Amino acid sequence: MAACIFCKIIKGEISSMKLFESERTFAFLDIQPLSKGHSLIIPKHHGAKLHDIPDDQLHEILPVAKKIALAVGCDDYNILQNNGRTAHQVVDHVHFHMIPKPNEKEGLGIHWPAEAVDMNQLSKLLEEIKAKM
Repeated sequence: MAACIFCKIIKGEISSMKLFESERTFAFLDIQPLSKGHSLIIPKHHGAKLHDIPDDQLHEILPVAKKIALAVGCDDYNILQNNGRTAHQVVDHVHFHMIPKPNEKEGLGIHWPAEAVDMNQLSKLLEEIKAKM
């Protein structure tokens, strides 16, 4: 199995447009951006999915994404994190996208197929989830 491309970037084996680095976090410009300033913020700890990353390795992620969004100067933006192929994850290393949305054409496009819900079923689901947390 090939080594993780993001782990190689973190180690400096592959060059990147590095924006930020700390003991636990690495951020860089996406080389296939959806808009100007599209960045990736990743934990240095390798894990394919969010639940694979220890909590203490995640605490900088959103503050760094926020700093990058402010530095890019975007008023509207998306923070996106996908887990698994069905959810559109391509690289098996947890990563968060900060995607500026300057207009309707650039940035992330989303179709949100929201549906009406039975409130009794939703209440049952609430209790099931809370019992497992």
